[in-house]
Amino acid sequence: MNRIFGKKKAAGPPPPSLQDASQGIGNRVEAMDTKISQLEKELKVYKDKIKKAQSPAAKKSLQKRALEVLKRKRMYEQQRDNAMGQQFNIDQAAFSIESAKATVSTVATLKATNQEMKRTMGKELNIDDVDDLADEMAELMDDFNEINEVLGQNFATPDDIDEADLDAELELLADELEEEESELNAEPSYLQANQMPATPTGVPTQGQKVDEYGLPAMHS
Repeated sequence: MNRIFGKKKAAGPPPPSLQDASQGIGNRVEAMDTKISQLEKELKVYKDKIKKAQSPAAKKSLQKRALEVLKRKRMYEQQRDNAMGQQFNIDQAAFSIESAKATVSTVATLKATNQEMKRTMGKELNIDDVDDLADEMAELMDDFNEINEVLGQNFATPDDIDEADLDAELELLADELEEEESELNAEPSYLQANQMPATPTGVPTQGQKVDEYGLPAMHS
């Protein structure tokens, strides 16, 4: 039977992960960069020798060797660029996979949250109960405000006071205050002009008595 259908191939090793593949390519890029650096140093040596060469034959031989070094350098640079492109594609694929996993996890979390909210709303919350609670709170606040109004009343003020009587009393009080203010601002009687004695005029006559200030003496 094995000759007809052949043997089943044994399972090979698992393929490397994207991270391992990217790391392997990165190591190859670093190795090629090292070789390119060595070839650049070698090219510099040949350039210096070509400048110092005296004979045309020696100069031509050095140019041929430098050309071979330059070809190898270009080859490594091309391989390095290709490897870097492969590494970029691998890294991009790894990033896409991680983004897809994060999206799946986010969707699963949202689904679980939605289901939990439905269970909570269905078991522990009822819109009718919430409405009733809001109405009760509104009634309690109204009662509380009425209680505050009652407690804030002035019990010493009688309820049968007429507003017109209060206004008349206030006007009378205002008139009294104006009269008192007028009396306070009025000039004292002893300072008024008609209450002062007449100012003497002229010069005292001969034999007329005068006071200590040289004014005619007042008769007592």
